[in-house]
Amino acid sequence: MLSSKYEAGLSKESWRTRVKRNGLSLVAIVGRPNVGKSTLFNRLTGERKSIVGDEPGITRDRIYGEVEWNGRRFALVDTGGMVPDDDEIIPANILKQAQVAISEADVLLLTVDVRQGITPLDQELAKLLRASGKTVFVIANKVDAARMEAERNEFYRFGFQEVYPVSAEQGLGVGDLLDALIPHLKEGETTDEEKPRELRLAIVGRPNVGKSSLLNSLLGEERAIVSQIAGTTRDATDTLLQTPDQLFRLIDTAGIRRKGKTEQMMEKLSVVMARRNLERADVAIVLLDAEEGPTALDANIAGYAFDAGCSIIIACNKWDAVKNKETGTSSEFERSVRQKMKFLEFAPVVMISALKGQRVENLLPLAVKANEARNRRVSTSQLNAFFEAAVSQPRGGSAPAPVKGGVSRLHVQYMTQVGVRPPKFVLFTSGGKAGLHFSYLRYLQNRLREEFDFFATPLQIIEKHKKPRRR
Repeated sequence: MLSSKYEAGLSKESWRTRVKRNGLSLVAIVGRPNVGKSTLFNRLTGERKSIVGDEPGITRDRIYGEVEWNGRRFALVDTGGMVPDDDEIIPANILKQAQVAISEADVLLLTVDVRQGITPLDQELAKLLRASGKTVFVIANKVDAARMEAERNEFYRFGFQEVYPVSAEQGLGVGDLLDALIPHLKEGETTDEEKPRELRLAIVGRPNVGKSSLLNSLLGEERAIVSQIAGTTRDATDTLLQTPDQLFRLIDTAGIRRKGKTEQMMEKLSVVMARRNLERADVAIVLLDAEEGPTALDANIAGYAFDAGCSIIIACNKWDAVKNKETGTSSEFERSVRQKMKFLEFAPVVMISALKGQRVENLLPLAVKANEARNRRVSTSQLNAFFEAAVSQPRGGSAPAPVKGGVSRLHVQYMTQVGVRPPKFVLFTSGGKAGLHFSYLRYLQNRLREEFDFFATPLQIIEKHKKPRRR
C-alpha cells in the first residue's frame, strides 16, 4: 500500500536532523530538466505536490514528501532540473538546492529519459553522483511499452549497479522499484507521541512582491530561491517552523498573475495550485508591494483567501523603500488598502520589510492570535446573551430586520454556532419570503467580532427561514 505525508524543511532544525530523529532514510530524485522527476515524485508520494508539464525547469525549490511501502517509510525529495556550469541565476540556484538534497540523501535516484537515451548532461550528472559516494539507482523513465525495456541497458554504461525501467506517468515498474529500494533503507522508528497541531500559514501575492524573501526572513535561512525575476516560485513549498509555542507549516505559493497573463501552462497550474493551497491554510498573509500600492489584482488574490475561509493578515512589503514618508503616511496607506479591499475590514495591516526584517517578527504572533480566533466556539448561553443585547427587542420577542428589496420585514428568532475554522453561525428567521439584507448580516458579523474577539477572521452566517405552519 503506497501512501504519503507531505513535509518540508525546518528552520533551526534541518530536515536531515528531523529525518534522523525519526529513523527515516532520505531518498533524493535528481536529474536534468524535463525527464519526469516531479511526475515520479507525485507517483511515489501519491499526491500531486510537484507541478508537472512539458516545459523544462518547472520545479525549482526542493519539495519534500514521505512514502510508505508495505509497512516501511522513507522521506523523499524532488529537486529542480540540474544544469551544472550554467551561470544564469535560476539554474545556478536550482543546482544549489539540488546539491543540498544530494548531500542530505542516503539514496539517489538518477532519473533519465529512455526515449532520448544518454545525453552529455546525463553523463556529467552521473559523474557528479558517483563522486558523492552514495547509493545510486538509475531510473529509466518514460518506458511506456514492453519493447522499450531493452533500451534501459545502455544506461548501465554509467557504472551503477541498478537500472530500473519505469513509467512514472502510468505507474509501470514503480512497484518493482520500491521493492528493490526498501532493502537499502533503514527501518523507520515509530512514536506514540501526539504531534502538536500545525498552524498552516500561506504566503500569497502577485509575482515579485517578496513572498520567498518573507519566507526566508521568517526562517532565518535561505530555504527558498530568491531573485528579482517575477515568478521564481512555481510550486507551493511547505516549510515547517517550530517556535517555543507553535509549530507552523509555512506555505510559499507561486505568484498569481492576471487572467490573460498566464499563457504558459506551468503558470496556469501555479495559479490553480496556489488557490488549492489556500483551501488547506488556516491563516493567509496577503503580501502587497508598498512601493506600488494596492492594486485590483491584490484585491482579487485577497478574495481567493477570503473565499477559502482563511483568517487574513495584510502585509505591505518593501516599506523601507517608500520615499518621502511623513507622520501619517502609514495611516494614509492603510486607508488606500481598506478602500481597495472593503471586504477585508477585519484584517490587520502591517508595514514590513522582508529584506531588512523590519516588523517581520510581528507576523507570527498575529497569525497565532488569528488562528485562536478561527477555532473559537461561543457557548449557547453566551450567544443567547449576545442575541438579547444586539438583536432582540427591548421587551423580548424577535426583532424585525431589513430584507432584500425592503418590501417586507423578517423576524430574527435566534442564532447558534455550528462550526469553526472559520466560525460559522446559523440565523433562524420567520415571517416574509425575502432574505436578510447584506447590510444587516454585516452588522451582525461586526457585532460578533467585537463581542467575542474574532480577530482577523471571516465569519460565516447562514440564514435559515422557518415557514409558517399551515392551519
